[in-house]
Order: sequence, then C-alpha cells, then structure tokens
Amino acid sequence: MSGLPAVAGRRGGWLQTVRAVAWSFIGLRSRAGMTQDMARLHPLQVVAVGIVGAVLFVVALALLAKWITA
Repeated sequence: MSGLPAVAGRRGGWLQTVRAVAWSFIGLRSRAGMTQDMARLHPLQVVAVGIVGAVLFVVALALLAKWITA
C-alpha cells in the first residue's frame, strides 16, 4: 500500500501523465483533453512528472548555454 487513498475512476498511466505535462509545458491543450486528464490522472503523478520535466528542461538549457558559449 502506498498510503494514498484510492480514487475511483482514475486509470491514467505514466505515459499519459507525461503527455499531459508535456502539453501543459507547451501550452497547447484543448479543454476536453484537460478535463479528461483531470478525471483520469492522479495529482501526485502530475506533480512528480512536472518536477522531473522542469529539472530536465533547466539542465537542457544549461547544457545548451554551455555548448554555445564554448
């Protein structure tokens, strides 16, 4: 048991969570898709994937800046 309460109707997997977070980073998402994601995805998964995505984005920008200035 993970210690988190089970939420009925939430069946989103990690791939769907990654796709939803990627769309939110880009800023292009239909209202129907957003509503569907909110119904299926677990909020802690979305937060975890968002944090990892943000860290990867910052690291990629730092590496790009280092490569350009070299």
